[in-house]
Amino acid sequence: MISDLEKRKKEYEMELLHEERKRLYEHPQLRHLFLEVTSRCNARCEHCGSRCDENEQGEEISAEALKKTLKEVAECYNPRKILLNVTGGEPLVRKDLFDILEYAVSLGFPWGMTSNGILISDEMVKKLEKAKMSTVSISIDGLRETHESFRKVKNCYDRILHGIDKMIESPVIKIVQVTTVANKKNIHELEAIYQMLLEHKVQYWRVVNCDPIGRANDNKEIFLDMEDYKYLFKFITEKQKEGKMKEISYGCSHYLGLNAEKTVRNNYFICMTGLYVGSILSNGDIFVCPNVPRRKELIQGNIKTDSFVDVWENKFKCYRTENRTSNAKCKRCKHWNYCGGDSFHTWNFDEKKPNICLKEIFEDL
Repeated sequence: MISDLEKRKKEYEMELLHEERKRLYEHPQLRHLFLEVTSRCNARCEHCGSRCDENEQGEEISAEALKKTLKEVAECYNPRKILLNVTGGEPLVRKDLFDILEYAVSLGFPWGMTSNGILISDEMVKKLEKAKMSTVSISIDGLRETHESFRKVKNCYDRILHGIDKMIESPVIKIVQVTTVANKKNIHELEAIYQMLLEHKVQYWRVVNCDPIGRANDNKEIFLDMEDYKYLFKFITEKQKEGKMKEISYGCSHYLGLNAEKTVRNNYFICMTGLYVGSILSNGDIFVCPNVPRRKELIQGNIKTDSFVDVWENKFKCYRTENRTSNAKCKRCKHWNYCGGDSFHTWNFDEKKPNICLKEIFEDL
């Protein structure tokens, strides 16, 4: 248990965070622009929020349209302060990807990528270096058998680890992060995964829970229970104390309660979608975090017909209100000022309540 002094300090820091969040509702700042360059994927993961697979025939917005939008953003804002987060589907299946990214770099944007790592060969690492990729997050969701079963791709594990090794050796790529989605199938393997990552000299490990979104809702048996969460957060804090990696943290997904904020996560929770975070989806839709349900009323425009900058500055109203994720129960909760109704991507828009509330696992609540 934390001391009263430590608790008061955390409460004070969280109050400051609440004030910062309120300022962001009035003065949003684009800091992360997600480019969902494709909805196609060479895996079929059990937890995929977008339900992507290799047979996906969804539209891919043209390179010309993306370049035009990136040029507009670079002319209106400082591109060096906006990280392009390249995602999909699996971004590396897009044939003209490097043409788009090299143009983005010429405008001054830094960029990183989220990938399943299956296509990262020695040759691909050279292409990523040439395109000046600065950060990458690769998915590892278990030891070999567990990972390949979860991702539905046979004989991919060793290829992924080889790609991770090559990127860690790269003088160009600054951060090579591994992301693990903790679920019922791999929770017992976390220690073994940790030891394996140390052997491969991984210094950045992000562990997140499997959320009730997308295809995960077809596989509800993989969701963690309360005891799993307690084990998960204890595991993360213990490994942080060991200090064998530069960073081990829980992802940005949910508010965890005063005991865990800035301990398990290494930061404090704010759902930044629509405040710091915008996106261009694979069909050109102007949106927020790609994990948010793609409901018609949440889409803000499309770059084929709209100016991204105009939309960012004059729309997004439903994301920029303190009550964007609220109900009577949440507003009565003593953690409301810190949590704000939790994450937009797991908000139940039909029932007006959060689909997940992790603070309930802590003894101080």
